[in-house]
Amino acid sequence: MTSRRRITFALVGLVVLVLAGWLVKDLTGGGASTPTTTSTSAKATGAVPGSSSGLPVKALSSLPKEADDTWKLIQKGGPYPYPKNDGVVFHNNGNLLPRNKDGYYHEYTVDTPGAKNRATKRLITGSQRELYYTDDHYDSFVVVDPTR
Repeated sequence: MTSRRRITFALVGLVVLVLAGWLVKDLTGGGASTPTTTSTSAKATGAVPGSSSGLPVKALSSLPKEADDTWKLIQKGGPYPYPKNDGVVFHNNGNLLPRNKDGYYHEYTVDTPGAKNRATKRLITGSQRELYYTDDHYDSFVVVDPTR
């Protein structure tokens, strides 16, 4: 094999490896984002998904009753009171939640009794079973433990 042919094969092989690595990174959610996956040992010890974010953890039972109602709807897959706004991608523009690829988080309205609109309360779900709550329209969050 000539040296020119070896160089061509090496370059083609390098391009294939780079493309394969890029594809694997995209499929596994790797890259610049900070993963929030829970390890097997964390699941075994009962760690709350999302608790490694450093945000405070609160029991679902300590939140307004409407948050529990919304959580039940999420688990059932709806129907939601605001179908155009519930279940949509939450973009995490303020980066208060752990950074992940766009589409990782979804938001749901938590009703506020007496409000004439959606008000400011939301539940945010993450792809790795995280659950977050905000009552100030994304200015702050807590991790929610739905088992308590």
